[in-house]
Amino acid sequence: MIRVTNLTFEYADGDTRSRVLKGIDLTLREGEAVGMMGANGSGKTTLARCLNGLLLPTAGEVVVDGFSTADPRNLPEIRRRVGMVFQNPENQFVSATVEREIAFGLENLGLPHDEMHAIVERMLDRFNLEAYRTHPPHLLSGGEMQRLALAAVVAMSPRYLILDEPTSLLDVPARREGLSLLAQLREQGMAVLLITQYPEEILPLDRLLICHQGKIVFDGPPDQGFRRVEALAEIGVDVPAEYAVNHYLEKASGGTLTLNPSGFLPIP
Repeated sequence: MIRVTNLTFEYADGDTRSRVLKGIDLTLREGEAVGMMGANGSGKTTLARCLNGLLLPTAGEVVVDGFSTADPRNLPEIRRRVGMVFQNPENQFVSATVEREIAFGLENLGLPHDEMHAIVERMLDRFNLEAYRTHPPHLLSGGEMQRLALAAVVAMSPRYLILDEPTSLLDVPARREGLSLLAQLREQGMAVLLITQYPEEILPLDRLLICHQGKIVFDGPPDQGFRRVEALAEIGVDVPAEYAVNHYLEKASGGTLTLNPSGFLPIP
């Protein structure tokens, strides 16, 4: 379990301090799939980076499976347990070839060569990267880069996976492929925190978090959150098209409309 208590974070620029996170309380459980949305500057990425110790709180505490990020000795274990894939995966690549990129984190763990080799081969196959094993990562397509970033993180067997807008730079087929891989990881029991600008990606998840001005202003089932169409619009958060259509048809009719079980068309 990841437990966040009264989390506050400030960026310092000379004598000026900018408070980005303001007293956040949050719990993420093993096996849970959570989506996070919010306008630019709402604190989503800062919060994500606090969860695996890339950023340390100005005040409050982040504890991962009993390990506090406040203790520097815990950070290697926390970062192994909490994997993270960034919006532009190219920024996190450190190796000259695809297979070396997957092996990098495993080498840092000190795994025996035979075990490391077996894991690399398994990841190349699982993420459909076998044909690119000797390719430089920066020569891959956007979708291939995302698969490599996922493979390198999943190779470390994290309990929690944080994805910071992983599909925002991808075309539609690559987005579908990435979401299919995410669904597979969920089925295997890995906890996922997905930060996205696409609300339809959150509908299948367990929880929705809405960030606004450094606070979490909604934490609950996606269906309940997305029904607050006008409130979310005021803070720059989109809802799935079917929720918007249902809402405005309801206003126009003066009655109550209900989303059908498929969630795509309103029924009077």
